[in-house]
Amino acid sequence: MKPTLLRLTLVSCLFGVTSLAQAETTLYLNNQEEPTSLNPSQGFNAISWEPLNNLVEGLVRLDEKHVAAPATAESWTVSPDGKKYTFKLRQNAKWSNGDPVTAKDFVYGWTTMLSKDTASPAAFLAYDIAGAKAFNEGKGTEADLGLKAVDDHTLEVTLANPSIAFLNILTNPNFAPVNQKVAEANPKWYAEASSYVGNGPFTLKEWKHAENLVFVKNPNYWDAANVKIDKVEFAMVNDQNTFYQMYKTGELDATPTTLPASIYDKIKDGKDFNNIPQAGGYFYRLNTKIAPFQNQNIRKAFALAVNQEDIANFVVKQGRKPSFGFVAPGFTGPNGKDFREESGDLIKQDKAKAKELLAKGMEEEKYTTLPEVTLTYINNPNDKKVAETLQNMYKEVLGVDVKLQSMESKVFYAKQRGLELQFSRSSFLNDYADPYNSLESFITGSSMNRTGWSNAEYDKLISSAQQATDAQARWDALLKAEKILIDEAPIFPLYFYNQIFLQKENVKGILRHPVGYLDLKNATKELTITISIEYDAIHHVIYGEWH
Repeated sequence: MKPTLLRLTLVSCLFGVTSLAQAETTLYLNNQEEPTSLNPSQGFNAISWEPLNNLVEGLVRLDEKHVAAPATAESWTVSPDGKKYTFKLRQNAKWSNGDPVTAKDFVYGWTTMLSKDTASPAAFLAYDIAGAKAFNEGKGTEADLGLKAVDDHTLEVTLANPSIAFLNILTNPNFAPVNQKVAEANPKWYAEASSYVGNGPFTLKEWKHAENLVFVKNPNYWDAANVKIDKVEFAMVNDQNTFYQMYKTGELDATPTTLPASIYDKIKDGKDFNNIPQAGGYFYRLNTKIAPFQNQNIRKAFALAVNQEDIANFVVKQGRKPSFGFVAPGFTGPNGKDFREESGDLIKQDKAKAKELLAKGMEEEKYTTLPEVTLTYINNPNDKKVAETLQNMYKEVLGVDVKLQSMESKVFYAKQRGLELQFSRSSFLNDYADPYNSLESFITGSSMNRTGWSNAEYDKLISSAQQATDAQARWDALLKAEKILIDEAPIFPLYFYNQIFLQKENVKGILRHPVGYLDLKNATKELTITISIEYDAIHHVIYGEWH
């Protein structure tokens, strides 16, 4: 009789088999593009943050509840006036080369980020620190910075004003330390795998530029015992259809958090499909320095003519939610309430009110004919679809013919920053987990404002929130500020971003925070091994060799 083949799928963690238990666990991911920089002082975007958040570690890191938790710092104290933070570093915190992580490494890294010569796009995040803004602008000295290494394991940080958001800000990977000894010996230490030194749960083993990154578990990491993944291989494939196919063929364990819109309906009910919030959204700016948008009623009319639900559900799709306020969901206040829920729906389509306000605004400006309106968008399919939808809504609701203009991204952003665009698309992603970060962009004169809008009461509320020591008073100020922003309508929101991705069911523990930092420290991958054996040999194999 011919022996029958039997296939057994064994899960390594369930068996005390030495050869299986010691099998290397590799996680296959996709970073999409070459990181801008793996120097924490300079890499300021998602394609840099995701690898950085696993190669380096700051004083604190976001936990599973997206709250700042101890990391390289095991504890800290705050002075009664809220201005001085004293961090105690872990005695066993080490760099990947075995050097101890010291308070001086934090001072060095943050000072480098703030240096005018570095020109770091992340520098503004540190402006809460005493002397930081002046130093970054070349008007102050390093000695004026509120940074002090009291001893190797004690870092003292003095703020210009109290900042309840400070710990959340420090979770950004740009606040990781830099090994001063290594950086001074080799100013390009961060440019190649062979010279890279980090203090995170993983270290950089290989970097084929514009092709892939390979991480391995960092044996010198203070919490290495709890890091389960041995190796992480990041591809750099930016085409959505290509990396979707890579996932289907098993080349990736998870996709990036963007997938082709065309496949959404096919995959959204699958067990490996995930849809989680992202802190930020898509919106439009109305330039208050260009007619007719100097008039608040006309701006509000254009905002109220828009149906956010239709745009989210039928144009962009992909499980995105319409936004009726600017601050995204996911930020919990001192009262335990979500900011978005507490603030409520501040702007929803109202056709009758939109017509009424347009007529009122035109009367105020003595317009018999509305000045020509040009809506500018970036030349890509998604922006084009949204722009065309808005064009149709304005024709239907207001009877206004809006001209459309597309631009390449570099030209678009330069013109938007220069206040040359009348009416333009925009987007915002939070740099850290706090609604203050969302709203500070629109204070008078901010480089992020890009509307020419100015409101003294709004500025005062944002300033009071920045300096508040009472958490509830700060929260209330931010709620009031958002209402002013939406009511005066230099901007209007369309939809909130989300993170949709596919992930193999045997992969667990990857943290994806709303602010976009991918955290692999607690990731696991259940290994399955399929063995083919002959039926008449089972007894010998199981009892003779495995017993």
